Amino acid sequence: MAGSIPASATASASAAAAPRVGPWREAWRRFRKHRLAVVSLVILATLVLAVLVGPFVWRVPIDEIDFTARLQGPSWDHPMGTDDLGQDMLARVLYGGRISLAVGFAAMMVAIFVGVLVGAVAGMAGGRVDAGLMWLTDLFLSLPQLPLLLLIIYLFRDALTQVVGPELGVFILIVIIIGGFNWMQVARLVRAQFFSLREKEFVEAARALGASRLRLVLRHILPNAMGPVIVAATIDIAAAIIAESTLSFLGLGFPPDVPTWGRLLFDAKDNLDFAPHWAIFPGAMIFLTVLSINFIGDGLRDAFDPRRVIAS
Repeated sequence: MAGSIPASATASASAAAAPRVGPWREAWRRFRKHRLAVVSLVILATLVLAVLVGPFVWRVPIDEIDFTARLQGPSWDHPMGTDDLGQDMLARVLYGGRISLAVGFAAMMVAIFVGVLVGAVAGMAGGRVDAGLMWLTDLFLSLPQLPLLLLIIYLFRDALTQVVGPELGVFILIVIIIGGFNWMQVARLVRAQFFSLREKEFVEAARALGASRLRLVLRHILPNAMGPVIVAATIDIAAAIIAESTLSFLGLGFPPDVPTWGRLLFDAKDNLDFAPHWAIFPGAMIFLTVLSINFIGDGLRDAFDPRRVIAS
C-alpha cells in the first residue's frame, strides 16, 4: 500500500529508539530488587559514616580515665556506658570501628589482588603453569589458618613493630596474614572465568585483530570476570573482620591500648555479670557489620547472575 511503512523498518526504528542499558546499570537494577541487600547497604554505609565522622562529633577522648564513672551503664553522658576505668565506650567503639573496618577492607584488597593475579595467570597459561598454581592454591587451602595466624604473629610481631611502630606494624602484619590466607577462592573463581571467557567470540576476534595477550586480559577478559570477584570481595571483608576480632580477642592483635572491637570484647569478658554493656555494643557492631556485608554479597550474587530471577 502506498505510503505505508514496512514492518521491518518500524521494528528497526523502535529498536534504535530504545535506550541502551549497560551491564552495570542492569546489575544495579537487579541489586535494588534485593530488599535485604539494599537495607544492609544502608546499614553498612551508616556504620562506616559513623566511625569516620563520629569521633569529630563525639569528642570524648578514648583514654580519658574517670574512676567515679567506672562500669556505668548507658546514660546521656555515656550513651554506651563506661568500662572499668571509666572510659567512654562510645568513643572507644567508634575509634575501634575505624581499625576493624580498615583491616577488613585492606585485607580484602590483598586477597583480591593475589587471587586475581594467580587465577588470571593460571587461566591464560594453562598446562604446567596452571597445574603448579592450582597445587599451590590447594596447599594453602589445606593449611590450618588460625594456628598459623597465631604462630606467624607470635614470631614476627615484635620485629615488625620495632621497625614501623607498634600500631602500624601490627596493622601491616595482620592485613598481610589475613589477606594471604583468603585469596584461594578468588583464584579459583578467576581461573574458571578465564577458561570460559578466553574461548568466546569477542576474545577470538580481538586475538585475530592482533591484540597482545596482556591486552586480551586487561581489556577483554578481566572486566567480564569481575562479577564473581566483587561477590567474593564482600565475603573476604567479613572474614577479615572476624579474623581480626578473633586475634584481638585472643590477645594477639593490636596493643592493649588500641580499642578494636575484638580487643573490647577481650577486655569485657571478665565483667559480663555486672557490666554486660561493655561486650554488647562492640559485639553488636561486629554482628551488624558482618551480617550486612553478607546480605550485600547475596544481593551482588543475584545481580551478577543473569540466570537468577528476582521477584519484583
